[in-house]
Amino acid sequence: MSGLHLSSLTLSHFRSHRFARLDLDARPVAIFGPNGAGKTNLIEAVSLFSPGRGLRRAAAQDMARRPEALGWKLTGVLHSLGHVHEVEIRAEDGGARQVRIDDKPAAQLALGRIARVLWLVPSMDRLWIEGAEGRRRFLDRVTMSFLPGHADAVLAYDKAMRERNRLLKDQVRDAHWYVALEAQMAARGAEIDANRRAALAQLHAAQAEAETAFPAAELELTSTEGEMPQDAEAFRAVLAESRFRDLVAGRTLFGPHRADLHGVYAAKGVPARDCSTGEQKALLVSLILANARALSEGFGAPPILLLDEVAAHLDAGRRAALYEEICGLGAQAWMTGTGAELFAELGDRAQHVEVTETGGVSDVRRL
Repeated sequence: MSGLHLSSLTLSHFRSHRFARLDLDARPVAIFGPNGAGKTNLIEAVSLFSPGRGLRRAAAQDMARRPEALGWKLTGVLHSLGHVHEVEIRAEDGGARQVRIDDKPAAQLALGRIARVLWLVPSMDRLWIEGAEGRRRFLDRVTMSFLPGHADAVLAYDKAMRERNRLLKDQVRDAHWYVALEAQMAARGAEIDANRRAALAQLHAAQAEAETAFPAAELELTSTEGEMPQDAEAFRAVLAESRFRDLVAGRTLFGPHRADLHGVYAAKGVPARDCSTGEQKALLVSLILANARALSEGFGAPPILLLDEVAAHLDAGRRAALYEEICGLGAQAWMTGTGAELFAELGDRAQHVEVTETGGVSDVRRL
């Protein structure tokens, strides 16, 4: 049995679901139903059992069911490394998200100590051809799965950088205004860079050790502005030296916020951005599986996987290979698709859930 899974999930006034409850075991969850029925809303709810804004990166108020807009609540029983936790996540109308773990208020970051959740959604299919921001976000999600504290480093760096950028836009030239902010940026920036490189090393190791039907990706952290210094003091010096150029631009031009993730289809030596759509999807699946394998060792249990419409974009051979890897890993993978036939190869290795929609109300039924 999986060391990490949800045994129950309840949604109240969340997205299209007025009320839904699922009682589950540790097997994969195959969710099927017509487009617009509310399948993705289900797995978005599961994504909120990890730190951050969830797989849609939506604001709390945007998740409330309309037109009632009463706020929303999620509750789940989470089994993690031999412990059972009752988790409640809610937001009143217009309010911020609130978390309770075992009936005690908790910070979002606390979710990262008891759970790991990874996802692959259709919007990520453009990862290799969109701007660098999307790839940084993808890499930071991977990094946070290994090091939950990475989220704090990113938030602290961004806050200090926004304040520095405000000074730059106002053309403040007195160096005293910059010293403390640049020291904060340097410390956190060096931490971010080190965390990202450590995460990439774990991905590479997991790919190298695996026998898989999915192609391996060679990944490299790059920047058009040059490589990040390896220590905080050197980065602080670079920030100080670049003030004049940054004053002209009105923003900070160097740092981990300018990094990019370069991927190559290893077996072919072809940059990921130049691969076919199918190859790019296969590379993404490969990275998610590598991330899951690495977490299974480091965290002590495979993560919960959320794979939205993934079956529809894989041929029958790769789809069967994906199911074999998920079952071999022992992960509770939540997968969505329009038809039950997409999950036929899983048979009783998975639990099957049908989602339908009538009169604007989603109905969830475990078969």
